Amino acid sequence: MAIKAVKVMGLDVAGVDIIRSKNGPLLLEVNSSPGLEGIEEASGKDIAREVILAIEKKLNWAKN
Repeated sequence: MAIKAVKVMGLDVAGVDIIRSKNGPLLLEVNSSPGLEGIEEASGKDIAREVILAIEKKLNWAKN
């Protein structure tokens, strides 16, 4: 659901808010400029760094 929403919006990077409901997951919003604190805390990963690396790779700026 999140990936489809991001593709529909034409974004490469986004935050997607989804909640559980008795009828299944509900998409609340797609953020083109997402906050990273919650996902970084929950995952224990440096998401900002991963986004930068992905952008560099897409632009072929990655160091060899």
